Amino acid sequence: MWDLFCSVVDNFGDVGVSWRLARSLRAEHGVPVRLWIDDLHAYARLDQGADPEAAVQLREGVEVRAWRDPFPGIEPGEVVIEAFGCQLPPAYVEAMARKARPPVWINLEYLSAEDWVRGCHGLPSPHPRLPLVKHFFFPGFEAGTGGLLRERDLGERRTAFQNDAAQQRALWAKLGLPAPAPGERRVSLFCYDNPALAPLFDAWAEGEALVTCLVPEGAILRRVAAYFECGEVRAGQRFARGRLGVAVLPFSDQPDYDRLLWACDLNLVRGEDSFVRAQWAARPLVWHIYPQEGGAHFAKLEAFLERYCAGMPAGLARATRALHAAWNGVHGAPDAGSAWQAWSAQWEAARQHAERWAVLREQGPELAAELVKFVQAQVK
Repeated sequence: MWDLFCSVVDNFGDVGVSWRLARSLRAEHGVPVRLWIDDLHAYARLDQGADPEAAVQLREGVEVRAWRDPFPGIEPGEVVIEAFGCQLPPAYVEAMARKARPPVWINLEYLSAEDWVRGCHGLPSPHPRLPLVKHFFFPGFEAGTGGLLRERDLGERRTAFQNDAAQQRALWAKLGLPAPAPGERRVSLFCYDNPALAPLFDAWAEGEALVTCLVPEGAILRRVAAYFECGEVRAGQRFARGRLGVAVLPFSDQPDYDRLLWACDLNLVRGEDSFVRAQWAARPLVWHIYPQEGGAHFAKLEAFLERYCAGMPAGLARATRALHAAWNGVHGAPDAGSAWQAWSAQWEAARQHAERWAVLREQGPELAAELVKFVQAQVK
């Protein structure tokens, strides 16, 4: 049994990664998983058949448990993963130390493209008091890291969907939308609160191409409401200004969100889970990185762009960097509208690069498989 602990911090990113990882471990590696979540209501938004009040439930072969105080007196698993540095219940840690063979204890860290990640991946950290050792496990973009989370058949499913007009029409119909008109660009928008939205909307409204922006329910709806000078914005509402149309979507489960990313021409994403899934969509993306105090997140953004822009035509690389800087509020960046105009002039080159990037990343390490290999090496 593997115990995977997830403390929900920003509503969906942590639990999104944890739920995908638990499913992959169970379905593709035969690993029995108990997934402990301290906010089942957030989890149930991603797995919409789940019961947010249940203490224990079986979902796709994964035992999903409510992480509540007091924590139950339960035998720890042979492997214990604390997702993103969450603090395990003290009584559970004490129980880990009492086992005849201590569990393999892993701190699954946040994804980063920074150079130092490879040197820190897998490093041990002895407990200061108990006979336990925790290992740091870093997802990453290259060999020597934990890799990126990806199901084995993901590329095949994505390609089949993108080559099947009937599947795409079915998705649009489910969302209450017609199929795209000739020349129309469909853009998904999932981000944190962002003041750069208004100049970007202006650029779309005043541009030559028809843009339909699809906005799942979330924090950015306050900005959408302000832009269209209306009150509360809800799923199902539609807005238009100039060449811009906006459709507010209900929050979807993970399979439908993946299909939305596959169907759109451009995906604006945030955090970690949607960021990685947008890369697998093989479509251009713009990343809204999770803001940190003191601008610490800008180094992570720059490290990703250094990798992502490698091999791009020089003009597209400059435009891609400028658009990300504008969208993330980097000091001295152009406004999002002018950055968009420079970037969108190179749309076809950006699309081709996104396809190449997905193929390249598919050749790299995969997170669930790397975790299994790491555990096997520890128990020999």
